[in-house]
Amino acid sequence: MEIIEYDKKYDEDIKNLLLELQEHISSIDEDGYNIVGIDFKEKYFAKTMSDYNRYQGKIFLAEDNNEIIGVIIGLINNLDTDNYQFKAPKRGRVSELVVKKEYRGNHVGKALLNKMEEYFKSIGCKAVILSVFGYNTNAIKFYDKNDYHLRTMDVMKKL
Repeated sequence: MEIIEYDKKYDEDIKNLLLELQEHISSIDEDGYNIVGIDFKEKYFAKTMSDYNRYQGKIFLAEDNNEIIGVIIGLINNLDTDNYQFKAPKRGRVSELVVKKEYRGNHVGKALLNKMEEYFKSIGCKAVILSVFGYNTNAIKFYDKNDYHLRTMDVMKKL
């Protein structure tokens, strides 16, 4: 396996990975809110690439035997922040981390995460932020093993 940088020629692979993630999230969503709409693949990719361009994005891909098996997308959407209620250094945000189902558990996600963390450090970030879907217990365990901790939490009650 090799970690490579983004090239436009991998757009379809990225779209397919993002679709695989949404299908997974939809399958574990006990509330049934997450769905895969007809245009999800194209529209979500367009939104992802818009954020990538707007927020100094970086994309790394995991490749194995000429097959893209994972992707991580990082953004820099904040500068040093200091206001009346919050003070934080420059941070990177992982907006997406997806590994093909059949490759999960083989350290692909860890390799992608490490590569993005190295990149964030190289440009002066002092922390990494990411969001995890509450029902995605495997992802929560993965991030916990990689020294991420809970900082904020949304809670929900159905009415």
